[in-house]
Amino acid sequence: MNAPDKNIIQPLFNEKLPGIVHGAVSRYGGVSPQPFATNNISFGVGDEQQNVRANREIIKEQLGLQRLVSARQVHGQDVHRVESPVEGDYIVNGVDGLITDVKGVGLMIGHADCQAVLFYDRVQRAVGAVHSGWRGNVANILATTIEAMADQFGSKPEDLHVAIGPSLGPCCAEFVNYREELPQSFRQYRESENHFNFWEISRAQLQECGVPDKQIFCAEICTSCSTEYFSYRRACRNGTGITGRNGTLIALV
Repeated sequence: MNAPDKNIIQPLFNEKLPGIVHGAVSRYGGVSPQPFATNNISFGVGDEQQNVRANREIIKEQLGLQRLVSARQVHGQDVHRVESPVEGDYIVNGVDGLITDVKGVGLMIGHADCQAVLFYDRVQRAVGAVHSGWRGNVANILATTIEAMADQFGSKPEDLHVAIGPSLGPCCAEFVNYREELPQSFRQYRESENHFNFWEISRAQLQECGVPDKQIFCAEICTSCSTEYFSYRRACRNGTGITGRNGTLIALV
């Protein structure tokens, strides 16, 4: 597949929501060479630093953002509030959730099969971006993020709009050690002997917190199947395990 002239940023919410820019960034449209071709947003996978910076600048320009904040993710459940003034792009160490009420600042999650989940509170004017792999679902970082937005901004679950971006689908989410790794409550989302539907697990966790189902959107794009996105599992099947990271982000405007 040839890379387009500009990277593709796919909106994720199933309705037009005023006051935000957001989207899942395609792996194409950046400047990185193979095996990070072409729009890798991660500094930690072996790509040249100047390539990653250039890719991030392209994303900022296309979405009209002044600043970009990302996280050095650890598959935990800590959530960081980005506060004003934000004087430049920066990376927060050791967190998997970012929230803010500062305009013009993009919150970006890097991922290559894990879920990137976006939150928008239209009433209190606040946003969040969360990295949730299977460990994040086990720890229920989605509930932790909703609690953090309630504490920091007064957000109510019924006012939240949430989008689950491209990520590992039930077709490819194989967990051969699920008896040791996943809680018993996840068994109802098992779709074959070792495959699980984590899109539905996240939806259920959001609903349990009080987010209305009609305000939860799931892209239902499997990163392992779709060549539009980086996938660690696909890279492992190809024998290298080396790949770039997708970006999924949201910002108040």
